[in-house]
Amino acid sequence: MSEHKAQIGLIGLGTMGAALALNIAEKGFPIAVWNRTTEVTRRFHAEAGALAARIMPTESLEALVAAIAPPRAIILMVPAGSAVDDQIAALSPLLDPQDLIIDAGNANFHDTNRRDAAGLAMRFLGMGVSGGEEGARHGPAIMGGGAPEDWARIAPIMEAIAARAEDGSACATWMGEAGAGHFVKAVHNGIEYADMQMIAEVYGVMRDGLGLPAAAIGETFAGWNEGVLRSYLVEISAAVAQAADPLGSGPMLDAILDAAGQKGTGRWTAVEAQHLAAPIPVIEAAVMARNVSARLEERRVGETRFGAAPQRCEVSLDALEQALIVGKILCYAQGFAMIEAAGRAFGWQLDLPAIARVWRAGCIIRSDMLNDMAAALADDAGRNLILAPFFADKIEAGLPALRQVVAQAALHGHAVPALSAGLSWFDMMRTARGTANMIQAQRDFFGAHGFERLDGQDLHHGPWGQSAG
Repeated sequence: MSEHKAQIGLIGLGTMGAALALNIAEKGFPIAVWNRTTEVTRRFHAEAGALAARIMPTESLEALVAAIAPPRAIILMVPAGSAVDDQIAALSPLLDPQDLIIDAGNANFHDTNRRDAAGLAMRFLGMGVSGGEEGARHGPAIMGGGAPEDWARIAPIMEAIAARAEDGSACATWMGEAGAGHFVKAVHNGIEYADMQMIAEVYGVMRDGLGLPAAAIGETFAGWNEGVLRSYLVEISAAVAQAADPLGSGPMLDAILDAAGQKGTGRWTAVEAQHLAAPIPVIEAAVMARNVSARLEERRVGETRFGAAPQRCEVSLDALEQALIVGKILCYAQGFAMIEAAGRAFGWQLDLPAIARVWRAGCIIRSDMLNDMAAALADDAGRNLILAPFFADKIEAGLPALRQVVAQAALHGHAVPALSAGLSWFDMMRTARGTANMIQAQRDFFGAHGFERLDGQDLHHGPWGQSAG
């Protein structure tokens, strides 16, 4: 390879693209960059400081392609959807069959599957990248999807720029064929939604049920972050709760509108779970809660009609901590079960322990608990996490607290949809004989759908269709 050529290219110098390009350059890899707006490219290069020497700014796609050593690899950091298709179309006449396009945006995995199967004029790889701007700049979690030989080509760069777990391993690996990488990233984001929602629910009980000020809540989260719940999300929850409003005299939290945004990946996870028949009620509850949060005027009318919901309640901080621990385990168990279901449905050889290891650092849901999850999945990847001895013991220890928190919340008007959904799912999972026999009887009554009998006898319809007497 000529020393005057870049080892990789990148298109799209928005927040994430710029951060990723700097990360690549910092790790010693010459990179060519292009942005649709030329001034953005020039400014990015001018502000790159010492790293500018390893960054080749280009002002046309032709110049970008010419700047990269063949066989070329080009990362797309453009908005998901039609923008990716448009960029692929624009690059197609300029690339050779062995050149590689890497879609590193938040693509819907169905789009990645479609592109992988489309017979493109070049190689194609879908890649999930998690960690936000900070992760992209200093070490994200990276989930590759596509042909393994294509991942192998770029693995040295991806492993170099990825976050490092405490054992020193890179949080970057190949997940499976086609859209597997983007699928795993979507489930990651679904778990992220649920983790954030459960933290918000516990925050609400502390604020409205216990009457704690934001600073005290922040101290509580900081204390929890020293134990089993040690994680990025609990850490930042402590920080935001303790922050002061620079434009006022109170806590920053008290000045923030309670309407949560979303970019769609959590919703994709919930929708896909239905297609896979993979129950993820904690994630679904979190998506629902974000949607309800946006209905500000309806909620105000509801409060006027029915009165303010949250009332003081009797629950300890220890119980809230244990409830959050159990809720987190239940949520992750559902997420990994969904990934396993996708592997069966799409023919992907998804390595669940490897996925847990990739999530240990760099990404938003990174936490100490993922070390234990990786170990449990390595021991038996086909077993639901709630049945792994380590997590079963944690659930048994914290279950009374989760029941107490959910019950107290319900009795005193605190909305805890994610924690409640997790508890209900767990109770179904621990009940050998549930109530679906009633549903089967109803279905047979109105639609003659039939049912299976416990005694195995050859009678699959009930007597309700027979005339009286």
